[in-house]
Amino acid sequence: MIEELGIKTLDDVEVEDKNVFTRVDFNSPVDPNTKRLIDDTRIRTHSKTIQELIDRGAKVVLLAHQGRPGEPDFISLKQHAEKLSNILNFPVKFVDDIFGEKAKKAINELKKGEVLLLENVRMWKDETKKLPPEEHAKSKLVQELAPFVDVFCVDAFAAAHRSHASMVGLMPIAKEVIAGRVMEQELRVLYKVRNNPEHPCVYILGGAKAEDSADLSYAVLSQGIADYVLTGGLVANLFLYSKGVDLGEKNVNVLEKKGFLELKEKILKLLDEYGDKILLPDDLAIDVNNAREEISVEKLPTNYLIKDVGTNTIKAYASKIQNAKTVVMNGPLGIFEEDNFSKGTEAIFEAMVSSQAFSLIGGGHTIAAARKLEYLERFSYVSTAGGALMEYLIKGTLPVVEALRKYSKI
Repeated sequence: MIEELGIKTLDDVEVEDKNVFTRVDFNSPVDPNTKRLIDDTRIRTHSKTIQELIDRGAKVVLLAHQGRPGEPDFISLKQHAEKLSNILNFPVKFVDDIFGEKAKKAINELKKGEVLLLENVRMWKDETKKLPPEEHAKSKLVQELAPFVDVFCVDAFAAAHRSHASMVGLMPIAKEVIAGRVMEQELRVLYKVRNNPEHPCVYILGGAKAEDSADLSYAVLSQGIADYVLTGGLVANLFLYSKGVDLGEKNVNVLEKKGFLELKEKILKLLDEYGDKILLPDDLAIDVNNAREEISVEKLPTNYLIKDVGTNTIKAYASKIQNAKTVVMNGPLGIFEEDNFSKGTEAIFEAMVSSQAFSLIGGGHTIAAARKLEYLERFSYVSTAGGALMEYLIKGTLPVVEALRKYSKI
């Protein structure tokens, strides 16, 4: 039981010889040319919940999605079943059906301790409708699967910001509704970080999700959750631009193409209220014919693209991190994929892991940077989520978490 939220976990139910429908998030990067999976991190993450269910003699039916219709990564889950089989060293069954006769037959034939992965739930057109659990419970997917469901185990925290059919629809009809181990761990850590962080608490916001970062800055500063927000990446560029700094035509064009310029008034208001707590770069690294050159903010504009924070900024940020007790990072500080411009992100990673602070990172690009720069195993906690993490930190809850609170009761 997650006491603070009143949500049951695997500790609170018997699963032996029961059909445990488990919603996982196997959504993984796919090579657009070969259509092969290029990273299995999320599959590995959920394997712990699945292994426990196997060990406890459950009949495990997995629901998951991959990509969006029309996108290059919208593929079958057959590969995911193969990957999971290799990770568990145990044969995982797969059926290219979600709730038709083939799926029902495969579910009926499951023996205890066996695992079946159903086809990509987004291949059913109504999966992504955003409706409350009670409405989704009337859907074809839920009505067809309902007779087979004993326990509904929700483990897909990374998709918990979406009230989709396979995320919440089974809750009203399941005999038991619980959080899986991934969901449980994410909620325990994030509840503490958001509701009871040790201070000083520092948020580092980089990357390209400028609107989310503005909303998150306001949420954590206005509620006294964070003491400081450090900015990098396009987030920092937008904050500087909003403050009246001329970045140069090329850099302004990047912000304009992403539709960020319309956020100027919102960010100005934020800087007016909390400017003393939001740290912007003093200097930046620009790409001069593929070489790194640093320029102070005072000497802007520049004709070259800004690709990282500069040395003085790194020192100032590292100092704040060294004195912190809690550090949360979402988004790299520069174009970490290019070695010349990974310096800021790497230095901030180093400051985080060498401090005494509880360190949390999240978001796909941050995790990719941590893996590339060999820091991934050194943080206190790595969240598997991107959009769900940001939304949880902004709002303190998510649609699927609220549904769990309603239907997962002792």
